[in-house]
Amino acid sequence: MTSMLDGCTPWPEGFVDRYWAAGHWRGTTLDSLLRGWALQYGPRTALVGGGTRLTYAALNRRVDRMAAGFRLLALRPGQRVVVQLPNVPEFVVTVFAVMRAGAVPVLCPVSHRAPEVSHLVQLTQAVGYAGPSTYGGFDHTAMAADIAARGPFLRRVFTLDAPGTSSPYGGYTTDPSGCHYFPLDSIDSPPAPALAPSAGQVAFFLLSAGTDDGPPLLVPRTHNDYAYQAGACAEAVSLTEDDVYLAALPAGSGFALGSPGVIGTLSVGGTVVLAEDPEPAACFEAIARERVTVTSVAPAAARRWPEALEASRADLSSLRLVQIGGDAPPHPATAERLASALGCRVQQVFGPAEGPLVLTRPADPDGTVLTAQGRPLSPDDEIRIVDADGKDVPDGDSGELLARGPYTVRGYYRAPAHDALSFTADGFFRTGALAHRTAGGDLVVTGRRGTGQEAPEAASTL
Repeated sequence: MTSMLDGCTPWPEGFVDRYWAAGHWRGTTLDSLLRGWALQYGPRTALVGGGTRLTYAALNRRVDRMAAGFRLLALRPGQRVVVQLPNVPEFVVTVFAVMRAGAVPVLCPVSHRAPEVSHLVQLTQAVGYAGPSTYGGFDHTAMAADIAARGPFLRRVFTLDAPGTSSPYGGYTTDPSGCHYFPLDSIDSPPAPALAPSAGQVAFFLLSAGTDDGPPLLVPRTHNDYAYQAGACAEAVSLTEDDVYLAALPAGSGFALGSPGVIGTLSVGGTVVLAEDPEPAACFEAIARERVTVTSVAPAAARRWPEALEASRADLSSLRLVQIGGDAPPHPATAERLASALGCRVQQVFGPAEGPLVLTRPADPDGTVLTAQGRPLSPDDEIRIVDADGKDVPDGDSGELLARGPYTVRGYYRAPAHDALSFTADGFFRTGALAHRTAGGDLVVTGRRGTGQEAPEAASTL
C-alpha cells in the first residue's frame, strides 16, 4: 500500500505500480507544477477576477510568499485548513499556498453554514479557516469564531476583507478561546526553502455530492491522481495556451477545478477567468470582455442560458466549447438548445468528486454529444454496469455504474461505514448512477439508484 494521510484508503500496490508504469502518475505535487508553469508561461495572464489580473510569474510569487507566511504562523505539514472562499483570485492563491506550506486544504462551498463547516473542522481537526469576513450578508468570521469557541482545533482564522473594510476580528487579534485572526492579505513573508512532500499524499479534500442527508463526506484527492485527471482532461478537450476558461461554477467544485477547469487550464498556459457572480448576465459580460473560449455549466444553468441570451447583447462569438453536466446529466433537449443558442460545440461531462470522469470528445458526432455522456477519461478506467445483485449486465441494459481507476478514490476520509456501502471489496466505487452502454461504447446516464429519477438535472456540486 502507498502511504496517504491517516484515515484515507490507499490504492493497492499492484495498482500503484500499474499507474506509474503507464505514466499516469508522475510524482510531482500540484504546487511544484505551478513553479514549472511559472517558468514556462511567466508573462502570460494566469488569473483574472474582479479588478485583479495575475501573470503566471506573479501568481507563483504570491503563492510562495503566502506559503512562507503560513509557515511563519506555525501552520505545519499535514495539518488541515478549511478554505471557504468565493470565485476570486485569492481562492486559487490560498489553495496553492496552503499546499505549498505542506498543509491540506478542505474545499468548502461559500454557501455552507455553521453545521457543515463545524463538521468539517471537527472531522479533519482543522487548525485553520480561510474565508470572507462577510459575504452575501452573512458573517463568516463570526461563524468561525463560534466554531473556535466550541472546540479545541480551530486556532487560526484568515479573513478576506472587501476593499476599504476591516473585520472586527482582524488585525492580528486573539479571542478568549485562543483563536488568532489575521487579514488574509497580510499573510506574507520572504519565501522559505521548498518542502519536499510526496505526490502520493492528499493534496486537498473535495466534498461529496452523494448523500442526501447527514453531514458531508470528504473525498481525499492526491497530487498524483488530480494532476493526472486535470492534465488528461485538458488534452481531451484540446486546451491550449490560447484558451480562456471561465469558472462560472464554484472554483472549489471538482467540475470547475479540474475537469479540466482551473488546474487543467493553468497546466497548458491558458487564462482562468473567475466569475464571482454566477448569473447568466454576469457570465455573458465576462465572456465578451475576456474573449472566453471554454466554460462549464450545470444542467440548471444550461436551461437558463438560452433564454437569458435572448435579452443579452453580449458578443459570445469567442466561445468554442461549453461543458454541461457534473454529477448529473442534462436532458438531451437542454444540450441541443444550448448548442443552438450559443453556436458552439457542447460537451457532456459526468463525474462525481470521487471519480470517474466520463465525457464526450470534441470530434464526436452531434448525435453522441446530445444523447450520451461519452467515454471514460483514462484508458485505465475500469467500468462495470451491474444489476441489483452486483452482476454485470449486457450492453444496452441499464444498471448501476461502478468504476475504479487512477483518479477514482478507494474510500472517503474517516468514514468506514460509508466505505462499506460505497465501495466493493475489490475497490470499485459505486457511483449510484444508473447507466447503460451503447453499441458504440458510449455511456448514457439515466438516473440515480433508488430514486426513480430519469435524466436528473440537479445543479452540480461536484
